[in-house]
Amino acid sequence: MLQFEVNDMTCGHCVGAISAAVKKAAPDAVVAIDLPQHAVRVEGVCDAGAAELAIREAGYSPKRKA
Repeated sequence: MLQFEVNDMTCGHCVGAISAAVKKAAPDAVVAIDLPQHAVRVEGVCDAGAAELAIREAGYSPKRKA
């Protein structure tokens, strides 16, 4: 599982945009988002860089968590 902290994710629109971006980059991905914690969890993706790039291209600033 990949985990990202996305502090500039602030509302439901952000959640939808990030989910859609990751799913577009990796259609088999399972995306779980905890808005109050600014946490994005992605399962089913081998390429962490692709998931991070998808979030960045959606206009957000993800930080990968170990």
